[in-house]
Amino acid sequence: MQITDVEAFYLRLPEIQARTDSSQDALIVKVSTDAGITGWGEVDGCPAVAKAIIEAPYSHTMVTGLKSLLLGKNPLETARLWDEMYKATLYYGRGGAVIQAMAGIDLALWDIKGKALGKPVVELLGGALRRSMRVYSSNMFQFTVEATVERARRAIDTGHTGVKFGWEPFGQSEQADLAYVEAVRRAIGDDNDFMLDVGLVWDAKTTIRRARLFEPYRLFWIEEPLHPDDYAGYGKVSAACTQHIAAGEEECSVTGFARLIDEGGIDIVQIDVTRTGLTQAMRIADYARSRGRKVCNHNFTTDINTAASLHFLCAVENALVMEYCVEPSEISQNLALNPVRIEDGFAHLPSDPGLGVEPDPRVIEKYLVTG
Repeated sequence: MQITDVEAFYLRLPEIQARTDSSQDALIVKVSTDAGITGWGEVDGCPAVAKAIIEAPYSHTMVTGLKSLLLGKNPLETARLWDEMYKATLYYGRGGAVIQAMAGIDLALWDIKGKALGKPVVELLGGALRRSMRVYSSNMFQFTVEATVERARRAIDTGHTGVKFGWEPFGQSEQADLAYVEAVRRAIGDDNDFMLDVGLVWDAKTTIRRARLFEPYRLFWIEEPLHPDDYAGYGKVSAACTQHIAAGEEECSVTGFARLIDEGGIDIVQIDVTRTGLTQAMRIADYARSRGRKVCNHNFTTDINTAASLHFLCAVENALVMEYCVEPSEISQNLALNPVRIEDGFAHLPSDPGLGVEPDPRVIEKYLVTG
């Protein structure tokens, strides 16, 4: 079997809000083969940049567009192709947008491998240790406490036992932050989990102070309070706070995650497979396990991310819980013809070969950016 084409589809809502909300656009990757089998992946990054990296022409052996490198290769050789892509982009890659573009292709290759072998991807990752994952409802903070509380109650009413809120307007005022945290905990009750995503806006001392204020509200974790490069600050926060500290969604390499774990001391390792790929996500999870850390996914994009994350988490021993974006974007909510089944607060593994989801051509056509 050989790869015959690699296509990148940039989808975008007609109106984009000035928010840290990655459910508003997406880059979907399609890899085709001469056997008639196609695989689908996704990149959570800057869609236009990742698309350019995939489509860039050959320059020289260490500056290669990913499509030109992959044409004619065997799509089943996922580990070898990952290493080839990494080596062929050394002069402009090794992290960031290049690894993210590689990740989208890697997901599509695993999808092809599963379809070619007639097996769900989880079986190719070593087998399912569980058939479902508990999901938490992942939300943006709303711009009033009342609207945020309404979202929190809706999450519990739809069967979720965990709720996360994050990003603006949170993090700017101690008084306002406390009001949000108090209101959400009151709305969801004592028996449900509350994950807090700060959104990279505090320094270490502010985080430690806020964490002490929030102790009565029993946060499941405090997520990404610091800039992702502040490994020393994460080390101070992890040592001082009683709550678990979660981070990692900006990282896309084993090296980056190793620094967050070993220097930053984080407790919960958040892996976005649309930024790392499955090939590398398994390596990161294995490293986290060797350091006694739990892993979860990051997912604020589409059904492809949801399916790939679920296969990944069900295949690793140290999986904790699964993020599920509930922002009401048609791109994030309705891309798949056959989305992952979310029921009673759990995501259930697809049984179809590959990732088990196929995008709806009508949604792609509706939101496709051309020109």
